[in-house]
Amino acid sequence: QVHVVESGGGLVQAGGSLRLSCAASGSIFRVNAMGWYRQAPGKQRELVALITSGGSTNYADSVKGRFTIARDNAKNTVYLQMNSLKPEDTAVYYCNVEAYTGFGGGNYWGQGTQVTVSS
Repeated sequence: QVHVVESGGGLVQAGGSLRLSCAASGSIFRVNAMGWYRQAPGKQRELVALITSGGSTNYADSVKGRFTIARDNAKNTVYLQMNSLKPEDTAVYYCNVEAYTGFGGGNYWGQGTQVTVSS
């Protein structure tokens, strides 16, 4: 069993910053990619940023230069630093973890954290 818990969302004015955190716990013996996705009302869930176990990163074009993803492998934790936030960044942000346990591998989702950017 793998548990994924996000934190750090909230309400911020346009131009402000927020930092999201996501920790994976349980009977994990390896974590591969970790990523952040978001879903705005009436829209599909989309990839925001992804980081591999080796530290390679990938960003959605809409957040490049504003968001930074990082991870702490010792803590199975991933972070998303969001700067210069815009109202269109408003969404529920979900963490996804590709993890392996004694029963095999899988993708695990957190419950989501709301980010609201006011204009």
